[in-house]
Amino acid sequence: MKKKIAILGSTGSIGENLLRIIKKDKKNFEIVLITANRNYKKLFKQAKEFNVKNLIINDKKSYELLKNKAKKSNINIYNNYNNYKKIFRKKIDYVMSSIIGLDGLHPTLKIIKHTKKIAIANKESLICAWNLINNELQKNKTSFIPIDSEHYSIFELLKNHHSTDVEKIYITASGGPFLNYPKKKFKFIKPKNALKHPNWKMGKKISVDSSTLMNKVFEVIEAKNIFNIPFKKISILIHPQSYMHAIVKFKNGIIKVLLHDPDMIIPIYNSVYENEFKKIKLSNLNLNILNNLQLKKVDLIKFPIINILNKMHDRHSLFETVIITVNDFFVHKFLDNKINYEQLIKKIIKLIQLKEFNKYKRIKPKSIEDIYKLKDYVSLKLSQLSI
Repeated sequence: MKKKIAILGSTGSIGENLLRIIKKDKKNFEIVLITANRNYKKLFKQAKEFNVKNLIINDKKSYELLKNKAKKSNINIYNNYNNYKKIFRKKIDYVMSSIIGLDGLHPTLKIIKHTKKIAIANKESLICAWNLINNELQKNKTSFIPIDSEHYSIFELLKNHHSTDVEKIYITASGGPFLNYPKKKFKFIKPKNALKHPNWKMGKKISVDSSTLMNKVFEVIEAKNIFNIPFKKISILIHPQSYMHAIVKFKNGIIKVLLHDPDMIIPIYNSVYENEFKKIKLSNLNLNILNNLQLKKVDLIKFPIINILNKMHDRHSLFETVIITVNDFFVHKFLDNKINYEQLIKKIIKLIQLKEFNKYKRIKPKSIEDIYKLKDYVSLKLSQLSI
């Protein structure tokens, strides 16, 4: 029987990687739904290639263009994510949630009850709304797999273990393009420099986050949420080759590590073929890297943004939404050449510490609306400041 799946954000890199996997094994999959924000041409092309009968495209103009393009087809086209009940008559087997940003929160949360398993690559949802997501997972008996390479690695390493068995988790960071770049030259860094990640091919926003190590701040918060591990038990290690993704030290003295090539196809592949151990063609074991892992602590003078973690509490709160929103605001300012790279880092650290934002450390999100309302408020507040 074919696996019925849906892909939220099928035109992005995660979605495209999943489609490449399915293309080689079409006889075992039926894609029920694919979605996009604006890229209606690519979405329609994917629908034709994989015989997908349901499409959601969020942007109104793109929706109208897609409806016109597909008017002679038998494809159902929707403009928002409130149409899941029309699409899913019963639970499907697998959903990949890979919509970028907080825009992915609503569709991710609402699709959980329609699937047996959900793989989530949308880090903003896992950071800002884990308590809401986890409630839905438990209520609907839906299994969950994280797709970030670090979290997928921890997920694998913790199988058959309880969080109380863990003494320490280490998440690795490549250090990005500026690992060996002189700190005194940071103010001269241009967006094109920050986008040149040495190991991964990523979008502009996440590439900048990787260069500042803000992505590691996010990943530590995600790990704390997903695996119910306190911040004090999670550390970051620099590992330039991105071959080792996580280390877990257990209380019984056993230390487990997980390694794989810096290629997102691996966690995606293993999420869709979980427990099947299907063969994937990749490079052989890299002994050169294994013999020279170059693990070291983060240089906090060069990457001060990591210090944000020292001000975090283990309890889940709306403050995570503040961090996401402030970071997004200034990353886009930097990409638009409105501020330099040094200002990007300083302003994120400074604005997160505003007294009126810190009160949200004591408030737990009770609904999606709480998160979106705060995001809008913080965005408005930032736009009103002289920055």
